[in-house]
Amino acid sequence: MDWKKNLGAYLFLIPAFVVLLVFFFVPFFQTVYLSFFDYSKDIYNPSFVLFNNYMELIKSPLFIKTILNTFYFLILCVPFLVIFPLFLAILINQNIKCKNIYKIIIYLPVIISIVVVAIAFKWLYAPEGLLNFFIQELNFKPLGFLTDPKIAMISTAIVTIFKGVGYYMMIYLSALMSVPKELYEAAEVDGAVGFKKHMLVTVPHIMPMIALVSTISSISALKVFVEIYVMTRGGPLDSTKTIVYYIYEKAFENLDLGLASAGAVVLLFIVMGFSIINIFVFERDKYKI
Repeated sequence: MDWKKNLGAYLFLIPAFVVLLVFFFVPFFQTVYLSFFDYSKDIYNPSFVLFNNYMELIKSPLFIKTILNTFYFLILCVPFLVIFPLFLAILINQNIKCKNIYKIIIYLPVIISIVVVAIAFKWLYAPEGLLNFFIQELNFKPLGFLTDPKIAMISTAIVTIFKGVGYYMMIYLSALMSVPKELYEAAEVDGAVGFKKHMLVTVPHIMPMIALVSTISSISALKVFVEIYVMTRGGPLDSTKTIVYYIYEKAFENLDLGLASAGAVVLLFIVMGFSIINIFVFERDKYKI
């Protein structure tokens, strides 16, 4: 029988299935279950409210603001994390001296804990920090990097970009190794040099990797938490409060597990939506029927 021939393959799939079951499917269905209950009055004896938590989220101006803040953060980070690491990867992929040293320097922030990076930038952004010191030396007024609602999210996004550039650059470098040199030589013969050569050869060849980086960076931006928690705690005036921080606040500070679970389910569908959009935008030809 066919199933006996494939028995070995099925056995190898069991560990992955168990991991998915324990760490994804069980928590997911438990979160959906919790979202149907109201824990705000009594955490030990919640009341069944069906979709009331979801309706409360939809009617909540604060939750809508957190969604807008999250998308704003995504817009700030993702284009830069998709394009700039590719630019760096193309430069380092050339025949230059000490390229390994450049790789180490650019990749170094990736191996440093995000908490450490966020604390370091918080010191830099402080009213009496190093950045404001140089700004005042230039006879400009000091900036409220983390206290001004207009620039607080931008300041936080810079931390995410600083932390992620090296990681995505390495992904692009691995993809560039698969581009045949003959394609570049043929493009040069046809008169394509410099930037035009990479637009005609490099970008189309590594488009699946660009799609991967776009998807990963989008998901990471939608789930941002540590930078917000360490640097701003959602302030000032909720200008940096994202969906994940809102979920954390409701679950662990207000102990409203039902509303937090409903927010987590909404976030899941947003992440899934962005993943599907990224896949079909960058790899739509692959999924044509």
